Amino acid sequence: MPAIPISKQFNFPVSSANPIFFLGVDAGGSKTDALITDQAGTVLGSGRSGCGNHQLGAEAAARNIEAAVNQALHSAGLTKDAIAFAFFGLAGADRPADYSILRPLIAKLGFARWQIECDTMIALRAASRFPYGVVLICGTGINCAARSVSGTEIQIGGLGELYGDFGGGQSLANDGFRAVIRAWDGREAPTELTGIFLQTLNYPDVETMRDDFLDHNYQNVPLTVVPPLLRLAAEGDPAARAIACRQGKELALSAQTAIRRSNLQNEDFDVVLAGSVVVKGPDAYLRDIIAEEVTALAPLAKIVKLTAPPVIGAVLRAMDEAGTAVNPAVLESLKNVTL
Repeated sequence: MPAIPISKQFNFPVSSANPIFFLGVDAGGSKTDALITDQAGTVLGSGRSGCGNHQLGAEAAARNIEAAVNQALHSAGLTKDAIAFAFFGLAGADRPADYSILRPLIAKLGFARWQIECDTMIALRAASRFPYGVVLICGTGINCAARSVSGTEIQIGGLGELYGDFGGGQSLANDGFRAVIRAWDGREAPTELTGIFLQTLNYPDVETMRDDFLDHNYQNVPLTVVPPLLRLAAEGDPAARAIACRQGKELALSAQTAIRRSNLQNEDFDVVLAGSVVVKGPDAYLRDIIAEEVTALAPLAKIVKLTAPPVIGAVLRAMDEAGTAVNPAVLESLKNVTL
């Protein structure tokens, strides 16, 4: 991930008589959100459109990003010239090759001052007390990224199993399925996962479930089994606990690597947990493993969960880049926003 300075320090004067307007955009694979606020974090306008990931079609992404931005400007009653800084968190902004596509795409929108970065980083900023820190994403797959105190950004993984990743909701679901099959045929001890999988996937017995998967050449298990798997792990089922423990330690390893490479070991910072597995699911067991491993390396680190919309992080990054102070009142105002 290219290094991006935390702030260009434009140092706009702040007063109620001289309002400053910021635009944040979160362009993801399913939707694009745009949000406009003033320097106090008061929401003035918002917009939403479709997929903003250029890897799924650059022309469509450009149209959707522009549509969301225009909706936000219209609802705020502002023009592009009124925006002090526009910040874009973009899915698929992973490598220099991506930035060579995305920079011209965003430049065409016509903002005077703007910046782009991977959407993982706005997820970090949306929940962190500081512009720096670590974000761990555990959804269908996993990803990890960090920003150092000086503003250097790195990404750990996020490119798939072939490139060193392990885990995420799909891996948890598939590992649970394997545990059920192995318990059924006698290779492993009985597990409460069996009843959970049969009930959740609506099969009368393991043999019927196995044969249905074979007959239809299913390669992945539905993610609906992940929340009950994590609940069983917290309750102590050995098979479920082994699966969840491996996932927790892998996430912690990514965080530790990011911490070392960003020289955050002695800093007070947040490790932000994001993604459906850790945000929407019963994450206590995973969270405890991550916290234990991370704080052994960085004692001042705090584990926090992303609860605000990620686009909030894009607005905060716009404020950071503009050199506008982000005080606790601004953070509180923005993190209570719902879209």
